[in-house]
Amino acid sequence: MLWLAIGSMIIFFGGLTSAYIVSSSDASSWLDFQIPSGFQYSTVLILISSLTMMFASFSARNDKPVGVQVGVLLTLLLGFGFTYFQFVGWAELVEQGIFLADKTSASGSYIYFITGAHLAHLFAGLIVLIVTLINALMNKYKSNDYLGLQLSGIYWHFLDVLWVYLLLFLVFIR
Repeated sequence: MLWLAIGSMIIFFGGLTSAYIVSSSDASSWLDFQIPSGFQYSTVLILISSLTMMFASFSARNDKPVGVQVGVLLTLLLGFGFTYFQFVGWAELVEQGIFLADKTSASGSYIYFITGAHLAHLFAGLIVLIVTLINALMNKYKSNDYLGLQLSGIYWHFLDVLWVYLLLFLVFIR
């Protein structure tokens, strides 16, 4: 089911980025804008969070429950940090005069929708991490049984790769 969900998200975001490219050909409704620094900070946090999730998995494989707990907790906190900096990035867009529903510029609507859709998927990932943390605190992950941790890690790493793709797309395609 996880791989099916990931495949659907790839198709969804592929469609969004394709629509962005097609819409950008209409120069009359397209504004150039600076990519907010909040998005860059959030990128650093989500990249670090993948490392902490890898640490949690490594700890589970080696029967180190405290390492699993610390790794998942740090991943969760970094995920909240990512979320915070997404909102900082949106505030920076508003300061630039780029709004979600701006009739004069479709580019603003796209950046809000693309980043907002990713954030919605990230919220799901945060819920998964909370459940994973609860299970880790109950010492449910052992070297012979850590499937839940592994699945949450796969989803989290996917969100990481997806965000890096989206940010690079917004930086280089605009």
